[in-house]
Amino acid sequence: MARTKLNLPPRFHFSTVIAVRIDDINYGGHLGNDAVLSLIHEARVRFLKKHGYSELNIDGAAIIMVDAVIQYRSEGFHGDQLLAEVAVTDFQNTGCDFYYRLTNNETGKEIARAKTGIAFFDYEKKKTISVPQQFKSKFQGI
Repeated sequence: MARTKLNLPPRFHFSTVIAVRIDDINYGGHLGNDAVLSLIHEARVRFLKKHGYSELNIDGAAIIMVDAVIQYRSEGFHGDQLLAEVAVTDFQNTGCDFYYRLTNNETGKEIARAKTGIAFFDYEKKKTISVPQQFKSKFQGI
């Protein structure tokens, strides 16, 4: 069976350290697959906040996630400090991709990599809208 391959961008725009919580652990005693999506969500929120944004206001536009790809690389455990890196790339008319890498901050072992497709959205009109030019300019070509 073919496996998902996720090539990461050469550079990340942001990094933060996130602890693996007891709620992130599954019955196998390691980081649960569902928890990885929650951890990258936290990393994205921190990234946006650093730049003065929120998921409901990026230069007047909200964002919604339209797809996600996660590639699991190794186990994570309760109490691990994960370096979460975030990059924004692949801009299109109404969206872009956020890439993530989670690495054990102590050992350097890669835990997971992920990509989320993001669309810019107007919640009042219930439709996608163009990527705000100011946001795009900050990250395009970096």
